[in-house]
Amino acid sequence: MNVARQDAWSEDEDILLAEVVLRHIREGGTQLAAFEEVGTRLSRTAAACGFRWNSTVRKQFESAITLAKEQRKSARKKEANHLKQKVVNNSGTQTFDLSKIIISLQSLQQRLESDEGSRERKENELTKRLQEVEWERDQLKEKFERIEQDYQVMLSIMERARKMTVFQEEEKNQVRFQMDENGNLERVKK
Repeated sequence: MNVARQDAWSEDEDILLAEVVLRHIREGGTQLAAFEEVGTRLSRTAAACGFRWNSTVRKQFESAITLAKEQRKSARKKEANHLKQKVVNNSGTQTFDLSKIIISLQSLQQRLESDEGSRERKENELTKRLQEVEWERDQLKEKFERIEQDYQVMLSIMERARKMTVFQEEEKNQVRFQMDENGNLERVKK
């Protein structure tokens, strides 16, 4: 994106803006494309160029705009006449070879049908591949769930083993007392 400038427009910049916009009008381009081109050249945004054109510069070049539109119209007419001349033969009458037109239309129809057939084949292939991928996904999901269950079972077994070990160690370390014949408690090892 261009850097937004805050300074005022110079007369040279206004002229450049007008020249580019008029050229785009003559050549059948859009004003938006012209604004983008000028914005790039002047380090301004296309929106700033469009605003400047519509608010100030356009009024100064009304006659030039009209002339550019007429030149565009004239160029289009010349192009259309040039195409018509290709159809007209030496005697000045238009000739059409009906058999060539029919062959051309049949060829076009075959291409369209071929394109449609290949499109359907590709669609069928993609649908089949999608089904395969979904099946693989389901298989992986089931496998993951089984692994998750096995993991939880293993954790519970490990927890029980840990508790048993701790319990056994407590029993080993547990001191027992026993009363002797005189009624005194004495310590007894396990």
